[in-house]
Amino acid sequence: MSTPPSTVLFDLDGTLIDTAPDFIRCLNLLRGEFGLAALPAEQIRRSVSNGARAMIEVGFGLLPEHPDYAGRHAAFLDLYEAGVAEETRLFPGMEDVLFDLEQRNIPWGIVTNKPERFTTPLLAALNLASRCAAVVCPDHVRVRKPDPGALLLACHQIGADPADGIYVGDHVRDIEAGRNAGMTTVAVRYGYIEEPESVDLWQADLIVDSVTELAKLLQCRPTNS
Repeated sequence: MSTPPSTVLFDLDGTLIDTAPDFIRCLNLLRGEFGLAALPAEQIRRSVSNGARAMIEVGFGLLPEHPDYAGRHAAFLDLYEAGVAEETRLFPGMEDVLFDLEQRNIPWGIVTNKPERFTTPLLAALNLASRCAAVVCPDHVRVRKPDPGALLLACHQIGADPADGIYVGDHVRDIEAGRNAGMTTVAVRYGYIEEPESVDLWQADLIVDSVTELAKLLQCRPTNS
């Protein structure tokens, strides 16, 4: 027996959209400004879900307590904001997933740790802003994921019961947040994951290796009964 979900919520970077090309471009541009050679794309890509702090650590080996960290962090964010959607796209096949949900009248939304400063122009550039039923950024809640507040806020805005909803993410904090909110959790191994084998330890309800698998999964899901 199966039932359609009340809503499907997605993490953004590494789950719904492939933002890595713009992170890679901006970090290597910044390295170039300091006379450093470009890093291999894959070395940067696997840390994208950890945000700008991870980019500065990967690109320069700097942590927040270093005196040069703040300046390079700000410079990276400025570069990224100036070209937030130059190369960023939905993951291949994800447009079909969203279209299918819309055709079945299942509202979908985004719950991300990406600040609104970048999320809003990015969704506008990808023509997604008017399609998603809720967008919750860290600016909208007191505590970031893995706290469940952002997911519960999105469900409230949509009018969906979290217990019947699905949260899809590519980081352990996404799965923890989903569990904390009482939602069914789906871990996507195609995302920006430093150790793909670690996904099996996240205690997600379900794991998919591709967008194609995610599409099949979202056609229906087992009930808890």
